[in-house]
Amino acid sequence: MGQEDKLLTQPIPKLLRDIAIPASTGMFFNTMYNIVDTFYAGLISTEALAGLSLSFTFFFIIIGMGYGFSSAIIALIGNAMGARKRLLATIYAHKGVVFIPLLGVFLTIIGYIFAPKMFMFLGASGAYLQVTTDYMNIILYGTIFFMFNFALNAILVSRGDTKTYRNTLIFGFFANLILNPLFIYGFWIIPAMGVKGLALATVLIQFINMFYMLKKVMETDLIHFNKLAYFLPNMRIYKTILQQGYPASLNMLTMSIGSLILMYYVSTYGYEAVAGYGIGFRVEQIMLLPALGISTAALSIISNNFGAKKYDRVYLTMTTALKYGFMISLVGVIVLYIFGEFLVAQFDPNPEVIRYGVEYLLVEVWLFFAFVTLFVCVSTLQGIKQPKMIFYVGLYRQIVAKLLVAYIIVTYLQLDYIYLWMGVLVMIYSAAIFLYCYTKVTLRKIIA
Repeated sequence: MGQEDKLLTQPIPKLLRDIAIPASTGMFFNTMYNIVDTFYAGLISTEALAGLSLSFTFFFIIIGMGYGFSSAIIALIGNAMGARKRLLATIYAHKGVVFIPLLGVFLTIIGYIFAPKMFMFLGASGAYLQVTTDYMNIILYGTIFFMFNFALNAILVSRGDTKTYRNTLIFGFFANLILNPLFIYGFWIIPAMGVKGLALATVLIQFINMFYMLKKVMETDLIHFNKLAYFLPNMRIYKTILQQGYPASLNMLTMSIGSLILMYYVSTYGYEAVAGYGIGFRVEQIMLLPALGISTAALSIISNNFGAKKYDRVYLTMTTALKYGFMISLVGVIVLYIFGEFLVAQFDPNPEVIRYGVEYLLVEVWLFFAFVTLFVCVSTLQGIKQPKMIFYVGLYRQIVAKLLVAYIIVTYLQLDYIYLWMGVLVMIYSAAIFLYCYTKVTLRKIIA
């Protein structure tokens, strides 16, 4: 039985587990990778730790745009394969593997022009600004590798393969453990590079993983070099990719802007608050990984079954994914309430940094259930080629409501740091409830 047949015939719970577990495992190692970076940044200095957190606001734009358009490629290839249109799927794969890296080149140019100005706007200056810019500039050199890997992974996920990307992330974690100290402190002919070394290790790992992922994609036969014309730009296909991808990408862009808004208001509490927020955010991500894995699996299954017009399996996938996600979220809440402070304290001994990190976690863990709902609903809408509402919900929760909430709590009422996260919690739950209702109504219209 071919992979495409399995996606259309195997029981939904089994499919979700088979695809989500490798995806979640890979994301776990990716988060551990980021935690290793956070740990070493803390060893360099608190300024370096804060700089790493601040640089992530722009880094997330790169990641977000890559993720948004890669999810479009997953949906388009999955729909085509489900409808037994393999040639169309092949064309989408070839065009996507060129389109997304080209987007990376554009983002690199934008980054060099605007990133330093953005960091200064967010309050960075002196050594704080220098380490932030040093890290970001090297990441920008590697943007094209990040984007190429997003495109390659999209092709693999569309076929239900999350194991390949898992393998790259496991390799990346262990390689990072070796390369970080080598590049930070220097060894033999390798000069000590400090925070620049963190970024260089990341780019080098992406470059190496690119070749492994390309080999695995070639094995699917969705990418080949028999007809080089398939790689050439085609505005009609690019338009289709843009139409499918721009809502999710703009949603991710709103997340980036939302991160900037939060970082701006967090920075008013001082760089210890920025460092604590950065640590808390990374610890939180560990518990969100299974939910992200489930949403990745849901997108693969839903897009293929929607293309095959198996709408009952589409609905069942969404409801089963939500059930699994809520069960995992409950575990995450319990774990972080028990071990949250201990985990935060491992990254920085500064009591103020620890306090800010713990306050963030104790409120934000309750968002797990809302995030599960958002992730699964976004995957569902992307998979059934109805992505437009994704952007509007993102615009509300990431910019409009977040800006209003942050302004009222931090500037107008001048409340303590913890109240900022309470306001964010209420706002995100309102978005999750709305998107869930919208997704159910949309599915019912299709099924009917």
